[in-house]
Amino acid sequence: MRISAKSDYALRAMAQLARDGADGSPVKAGRLASEQDIPLKFLQGVLSELRRARLVHSTRGPEGGFVLARPAAEITLADVYRAIDGPLINVRDTRLSDIGYAGPAEPLRELWMAARSSLRNVLEQVTLADLDAGALPAAVTELAEQYRRDVRTYS
Repeated sequence: MRISAKSDYALRAMAQLARDGADGSPVKAGRLASEQDIPLKFLQGVLSELRRARLVHSTRGPEGGFVLARPAAEITLADVYRAIDGPLINVRDTRLSDIGYAGPAEPLRELWMAARSSLRNVLEQVTLADLDAGALPAAVTELAEQYRRDVRTYS
């Protein structure tokens, strides 16, 4: 899986918004951009997509800015990712249930389904509130530890 810059920026901005807007007050895009070192113009486009996905609300004016549309504990990282990049795993822009392979490649469909399910199990467990608290669910922490113990090198 590849995390696009757009999704990375969206996840970082939403984590910052969960912290800075915890009291319900709007947070300006400039502050989110500055705190997370995200180009402001790029972030404004990302925030527009998050607004269209109903993950944030925006208000105009000198006291305006962005607020989470739901409590941070109710917004998963999967929600944010899907709002920006669509399905968690996609093969040639085709629904996994519509893919068919022949011969020795036939099991690939099941593999893609398992990979999507695994990724969903991680990203749907973690909420913006978890990020703000600095504490990931135990199952996610264990997977990260497995990765650290793996002797292979990843690039």
